[in-house]
Amino acid sequence: MAVIPEKVDDRQQYWLDTFNVGDSWRLFRIMSEFVEGFDNLSVVKSPAVSIFGSARISRENPYYKLAEKVASGLVEAGYAVITGGGPGIMEAGNKGAAEAGGISIGLNIDLPFEQEQNRYANMPLEFKYFFVRKVMLIKYATAFICMPGGFGTLDELFEAVTLIQTRRIKGFPIILVGSEYWKGMLDWIKGTMLEAGKIKKEDLFILNQFDEAEDIVGYIKRTVII
Repeated sequence: MAVIPEKVDDRQQYWLDTFNVGDSWRLFRIMSEFVEGFDNLSVVKSPAVSIFGSARISRENPYYKLAEKVASGLVEAGYAVITGGGPGIMEAGNKGAAEAGGISIGLNIDLPFEQEQNRYANMPLEFKYFFVRKVMLIKYATAFICMPGGFGTLDELFEAVTLIQTRRIKGFPIILVGSEYWKGMLDWIKGTMLEAGKIKKEDLFILNQFDEAEDIVGYIKRTVII
């Protein structure tokens, strides 16, 4: 059965599809987002940890509470916290960092339906283009924490894994939080991708799994020396 897309305001442009309209000026907008991001984030001297996860998780969800606790623990250990700046897990990460007195960076993306900057980011930045925002999330992180999430979380996760696997960036900890949530994906990676020879056994070591805040923060402290 065909899926009917959700109605979008006709004024909403599909930015990549309309690159033939005003291409040169659009490139200046992209450059300005890179420059603003680099200028703002380069002043952060503490090593930063990026926390990813669903925008659709409520404040009562156990994963919200866990993300908040992890972010607080990271700040107490001397790290800054970066999130995508929106609600859900991102809000929890920014909240935990800000209330612990740390640097709480929110890299928000302009979406037509579900995302606006949460109030806990004390260093908020706004982006129009996903690929610019993703560069900032990766470039300034010394570790990734992936909480349960959807397509956006998977996009960010596998972008980082690919860059580490191909040695385009220096390897750093990538932590999957929530054993039950990630089990099916990891089983498929091991049982299908690895068995078919599409990845090497050592590629599996890029991903780490933890469920408790103390274990997550402890692992980052052991592997990302301040």
